[in-house]
Amino acid sequence: MIRIAIPNKGRLYEPTISIFKDAGLPISGGAESRKLFAKTTDPDIHILFARAADIPEYVQDGAADVGITGMDLITERGANVEALLDLKFGRANLVLAVPEDSDLEKAQDLEGKKVATEFPEITRQYFNKLGVNVNVIKVSGACEMTPHVGIADAIVDISSSGTTLMINHLKPIDTAFSSSVYLIANKESLRTKEKILDIKTAFESVLNAKKKRYLMMNVPEASLQAVKEVLPGMSGPTVMKVEPSKTSGESILAVHVVVDADLIFSVVNKLKKVGARDVLVVPIERIMP
Repeated sequence: MIRIAIPNKGRLYEPTISIFKDAGLPISGGAESRKLFAKTTDPDIHILFARAADIPEYVQDGAADVGITGMDLITERGANVEALLDLKFGRANLVLAVPEDSDLEKAQDLEGKKVATEFPEITRQYFNKLGVNVNVIKVSGACEMTPHVGIADAIVDISSSGTTLMINHLKPIDTAFSSSVYLIANKESLRTKEKILDIKTAFESVLNAKKKRYLMMNVPEASLQAVKEVLPGMSGPTVMKVEPSKTSGESILAVHVVVDADLIFSVVNKLKKVGARDVLVVPIERIMP
């Protein structure tokens, strides 16, 4: 059996549930039912719901074979785990911020001053790398208020949009750490349980598919070469003969190809100009590497 620890609430919960579903491993039940454990469609893969901050330690100690949590939490805990895959969601920065009316403009200006944070280890690493000596004050919440009540001169806190900083009259002056959500594994489990790599491959296929679209079109045979020159596909397009209609008798080909999602707008317009018809753009669920 493989046990996967995933966040039980918060901003990482829904995207995590979603990627399991997209990977063909939908979770039955969920943390909202107050269960600690749940099953997937694979009888060998079970889910453990936990606080995102605790997941690195669960995986390190073997309470879970695999986990999904933020790289900021993994680094803060100093967890000895294997980072298998960046899942490309939950992106956020740990920013160094000071009051809007402060004359502090860069990290070096904080020499000898106090910095409040929920991430003391990452904060120490950041300032040590810069060679700046600060007094790191660990807080458990409401980090944004500490400069306004005299507890600290600056903060290092998570920020995804900057709205919370602005509301609390703080301005960012540097980024201390950039984070996203990772699939991690216990090192011993990774060595002995082959299905962990199958899980990684399944998630990887979902991430690959999100960046691609499947194009299908009808093309007059005389326009095929021009269409091929437009298509930036993963490989050459698939071309199939279409039975001619009784009315026109025109020789038509069906052309199928996978292209980057970011190129769809320009590619479709170019295809239409060189003779492609009936162009369909279809999302892809998974692309196996």
